[in-house]
Amino acid sequence: MPFSLAHGTTTLGFTFQGGVIAAADTRASGGGLVASPDVNKITPIHSHLVVTSSGSGADCIMWERILIREIRLYQLRHRRRLSISGAAKLLSFMMHPFKGTKLCVALTLCGWDKEADASDCAKTLADSSVMTDQDVMTYSTSPNSGPRVIYVCSDGARLQGDIFSVGSGSPYAYGVLDTDLRWSLSEEEAISLAREAVFRATHRDAYSGNNVDVFHITAQGWTRRKREDLKEEYYRDMEKKGGDMREKKQTDKTGN
Repeated sequence: MPFSLAHGTTTLGFTFQGGVIAAADTRASGGGLVASPDVNKITPIHSHLVVTSSGSGADCIMWERILIREIRLYQLRHRRRLSISGAAKLLSFMMHPFKGTKLCVALTLCGWDKEADASDCAKTLADSSVMTDQDVMTYSTSPNSGPRVIYVCSDGARLQGDIFSVGSGSPYAYGVLDTDLRWSLSEEEAISLAREAVFRATHRDAYSGNNVDVFHITAQGWTRRKREDLKEEYYRDMEKKGGDMREKKQTDKTGN
C-alpha cells in the first residue's frame, strides 16, 4: 500500500544593499531517513539568476530544467535576457495547470534585473524578425534594474518580496532574519546572517542539516561561496556564547 514520506528543508533568499543572498541546507530526507547529506538545493539558471528549491526533489529538478530551457529559448529568440519577474511569471503559468495534483514544488527566484536602455531596445527591434506587438510592449515596460526575490509554488502562486524562507525549517530561519536583517548590511555580514539563519533552523528541524550553501547575486552575476559544514557555525556559536558568559561573570564580579 503506498504511503507518503514526510520531507523538509530550509531555504532562504533576501535582498540588501549589496544585492541578493540565497542560502540553503544540503540534507535530503524521506520520512526518518536521511537520503543524502549533500544535495544541491540552489540551482543557477543563468548568469544573474539562481533558484532555491523546496518540495519533492524529482519535481523540483524537472521544473528547474524546464525553466532553464525556456529562458534559453527566450534569449535566443529575442537576443536579450528575460527579466526575473518575467521568469517567475512564465514559471507560474506553466505550473498552474497542475494545481490540485500531487506536484510539490516551491521555488524562490533570486536574481538581478538589468534595465535595458533605448539603444538596446532599438537594436533588438531592428534585428529580430519574430517579435510581436506584445513582445515590444513587454520590452518597453521592462522593470528597473536591481535585486529581485520572487517565490513561486506548484499551485501557480507568485509573490515578490524582500525576504523569503521556505521549508520545514523556515519558521526558525525567519526568527533570525526578522531580527537581524537590515538593508545596510555589508556583503560579509549578509552572508554570515544567512549561514546563521540556516544553522538555527537545522538546530531545531530534524529534516534540515549537514552543510550550508550560499550564493551572492549582484549586477555582475552570481558567485558561489564555499560550502560550509554546519558544525563550523556551531563551533562559532559556542565560542560566542562562551565569550558572553565570561563577560557576564566579569561584570557580576565587578558589580559585587
